[in-house]
Parts: sequence; structure tokens; C-alpha cells
Amino acid sequence: MFAAERRQLILEMVRANGAVSLRELARVVQTSEVTVRRDVRALEAEGLLDRRHGGAVLPGGFTRESGFPQKSHLATAEKTAIADVAAGLVEEGEAVVVGAGTTTQELARRLARVPGLTVVTNSLLVAQALAHANRVEVVMTGGTLRGSNYALVGSGAEQSLQGLRVSRAFLSGSGLTAERGLSTSNMLSASVDRALVQAAAEVVVLADHTKLGTDTMFQTVPTDVMTRLVTDEPPPHDDRAATELQALADQGVQITIAGAVPSGGTGDGMAGRRPRRESPLPVQRRGAHQLRTAGPLPDPQPGERERARVADLRRR
Repeated sequence: MFAAERRQLILEMVRANGAVSLRELARVVQTSEVTVRRDVRALEAEGLLDRRHGGAVLPGGFTRESGFPQKSHLATAEKTAIADVAAGLVEEGEAVVVGAGTTTQELARRLARVPGLTVVTNSLLVAQALAHANRVEVVMTGGTLRGSNYALVGSGAEQSLQGLRVSRAFLSGSGLTAERGLSTSNMLSASVDRALVQAAAEVVVLADHTKLGTDTMFQTVPTDVMTRLVTDEPPPHDDRAATELQALADQGVQITIAGAVPSGGTGDGMAGRRPRRESPLPVQRRGAHQLRTAGPLPDPQPGERERARVADLRRR
């Protein structure tokens, strides 16, 4: 494929999806990430797109929201690894809320194996993934169906969450920065996500590395409300993502990197294994959202291994 053909295809992918990682672009155009990065720089110089933390986005600073068909084919391996780790945080008999998104849909498929679980969700895709699970109760919110992501939104969804209390919420979004936290491109979706956060004692954000450093219009989870971030390991050249992870860790967010092998070679943060339970953030950081869970008290030691891992990524 000639350079002009590659760049036209890259431009079409970004226009269709809003944001695409270099890894995904390289896979589609069947070339190296180094070559794709050179193409992206050339397209940025022409004002046709913007470079972002190991990927490319529509020009203008704020990315628009992609539809479900486009999202479902982006960063699939990363989302699978993140879902594996996030599922290991859930204990038998817990009650959790799971928001809408392709990453949370992957999580729901794994939660189907957790007995005695109660899952509250506004996502039809999450509910579908759990519909035939034995000993898992699914509670749907009310609301109006938003077809682009198969989620229930609006005042009906928000009102149905009033008075609800669960141990933790699992949420995804369109962008994540240390300054603003998690954000999304749609006002109705953001409002429901904020109601889900209000219902939970702990908030776990699921976001692959392509969302790190991306800022979108509507804030859903401020950084000081986030308990934990589960993400994948950014590519070695992605300094912005590593810097963003360090900034989040400095603000007290527990970072778990799916697929990462700590220097000791054991399984904290590894996909497919249950990571060690780390301490929640201090009560004063959570304000009205902080509740005591019904399970055993967590290990009071902070996640030093993951903090060290983040620092190592930043040094690269």
C-alpha cells in the first residue's frame, strides 16, 4: 500500500470512529506502528486530525462519541484483559452497578460466573450478557433507550437509582485525565453515570490506554471520587499515557495494569488472575459516596507494586 493510500484509510478510520489507537491503525493498514506514526504526523500537519497519546483523534480537542459498532472493534485485546482483572475484584454475594460500554460488556460476560451476585445496570448489552447466568440477579434501571450504545438514559433511569446502595460501581467512558477524571461525549449518558457513582461505595474505572489523556465534554467521575483504575500497559513510546497514569496515582487513585508482570514475577494486576485487594481511598476523599462494604476489611497496605509499575512506565 502506498503512503497516500495508507493515509486516506487512516483518515477514514478516524472520521468513522472519532479516535483510533496507533496499534489498531497499524493492524488495519498492515504496517508498523512507526510507519503509522509518521503518517499520522503528516495528516496532523495538514490539519486533518490530531495526535493523542498513542493514537489519532478528530481535530478540535474534544472527540465525538463513536457508535457501538465502531467501539466494539477497537482495542479488543486490551478490553478483554481489563475485564479479566476487573472481574477478579468482585466477590460472591456482592451487589454492584455496571455502566454502559463495550469494556463493561466484556466485564459482564465474566461476572456471569460469580454466584450470588446482584448487578444493577442501565445497559441492555450488560443485561443480555448476564441474562442466562445462574444465581446472578440483574436489576435494570428505567429510562429512555439510547440506541447508539444500547443504554437507558434520562430522568427515568436516574430516578430508579435513588436510594440504591451497592459495594462498587464499574464505569467506562470516552476519555480520562488526571485533571477532570472520567468523561463522556453525551450529556444524558453522563448524567446517568453520575447517578451510578452516587450509589456506590467504591468507583472502579475501566479504560484502555487510548483513553488516557483524552478530554471529552461531560465529566462523569471526578478524580477524587475514583477508587481504582484498571487499564492496560501503554506502548513504550506513549509518554503522555504514562505521565497521565503517574498523575492519577499521585492523586490517590489505585492503578491496576492488566497483563503487567511486576518485577517479582507474581500476579498483581495480571489478566486472568485475582489481584490483591488494596485499601480503599480514605473516607474523607469520598464524601457522601463512602460506605462500608459488607465483606471483610481490605488489606490496609497501599498498592506499592502498581505505583512502582506506573513510575517505571513514566521513566520509559
